[in-house]
Parts: sequence; structure tokens; C-alpha cells
Amino acid sequence: MIRTVLVDDETDSTNVLKNLLQVYCPQVKVVGEADNVNDALQVIETCTPDLVLLDIAINDETAFDLLNRLNNITFQVIFVTAWDNHAITAFRYSAVDYLLKPVDGEDLQKAIEKVGQKSNEHEIMRQLKVLSDNIDSLQFTKQKMAVPTITGLSFVLLKDVIRFEAKGNYTVVYLNKGEQIVTTRSIKEYETFLPDSIFYRVHNSHIINLNKVQKYQKGRGGYLFMEDGSSIEVAFRRREDFLRRLLK
Repeated sequence: MIRTVLVDDETDSTNVLKNLLQVYCPQVKVVGEADNVNDALQVIETCTPDLVLLDIAINDETAFDLLNRLNNITFQVIFVTAWDNHAITAFRYSAVDYLLKPVDGEDLQKAIEKVGQKSNEHEIMRQLKVLSDNIDSLQFTKQKMAVPTITGLSFVLLKDVIRFEAKGNYTVVYLNKGEQIVTTRSIKEYETFLPDSIFYRVHNSHIINLNKVQKYQKGRGGYLFMEDGSSIEVAFRRREDFLRRLLK
């Protein structure tokens, strides 16, 4: 049984969540509810939940006003938000689970199924700190990304990423100063949420940071020479679109 606390300042949203949980997530037991930060602190400390479903905007405060006042965060968090797609990118970079309002039952079910499969206390704290920083800045130069690995999570600044290379079901992330991280995410997953104004998939196996290109050499599709000294082939079918992007 997953002991769960619901925190949302909208009664209708809380009722919808409870109904969806009953239908889609019978393994969840709602042990507490709150509609403001002060009450949420008391409920969490009293109920010691495994999971908190947490709205981002809580009256005149935010989810981070609540989280920052907790001494220890031993529970997992799924954020529930009505924020736009631009802000949602911050959640994706941070590898933090979130649900968009109005909440879909199947999406809720998938998010709940992940609970208990990952994260120790230190890892949860790091993810939430990265998310808070990303939401505060929403600027590319300051944004961090959580990179899932076999052993846990690595946190990197997006501006330090030179390129991504597919290796079967894994992806190698190449960073400044020659550092490499093997991540359990596929290159397709990265393509879906990386900002396309900065990153471009030039080949089935490669996504590159446009700001890290040092030289383009003509050919059928062409070759890129990156800041880390690598040479990346550009797929012929992507050449024209890539050159338009590079020259913007």
C-alpha cells in the first residue's frame, strides 16, 4: 500500500484525484489532505507518507515553500500542475514526475507505478533542488538536467553538453572537458524534450549542441567538427534543414 497525501488548494481537483486513484490505483491509500502550506506541513509530519501529490501553486505560496520547510524529504513527489509547456521542460530536465491538469487516469496510473522503483532520500533532495533551480531560472545557461544512469542520477548543466550518441538502448552524453556519461534513456527520449533551438538531431545516432559546432565540412550530407574533437556525419535528408538552423 502506498500511503499518500494530497496537497491542492482546489477542492474540485482534490476530489478528482481521489476518484481517479480509486479507479486506477487501488494500491494507493490517501492518508491525508491539505489545501495550504501550513496544514500540509502538519499532515506530512503526522502521516509520514510514501508519496505526496503536490500542486505547484498553493494559494499565494508554492510547492517549494512547503518542501523547503521540511527537514527531511523521505517521500516521493508527483507534481500536479496547470503550467504551460515551457515550464514543463523544467520538470523533464529534472527527471521529476508530474501530471498536467486536468489529470488523465492512465497518466496517473503510470506515474504511480514508478513510485517505489527509484530514489533514495539524497537523490530525491537533489532532484527537487534541480527542479527548483530550473523553475527559478528558466534560462538555458542555468538549467540542469538529470541524467539517469544504471547506478542513479547525474546532474549536468545543459550548456556543458556537447552531444548525445545512441548506443543501442543507451545514450552516451559527451560533456566539456572530455567527460562522458552513459545514460539509460534512449536518444529518442532526449530528442522529445531538449530545446530544439539549441539541440538538433543530425543523424539517427547523434544529437548535437548547435553552440558547440566548430566547423561544417561539405559532403553528401556533410560532417561536423565539434568542440570535443569529434567528427559527426550529417544525414543527407537532414542537411538542408540543419544548415538553415545552423545559419539562423
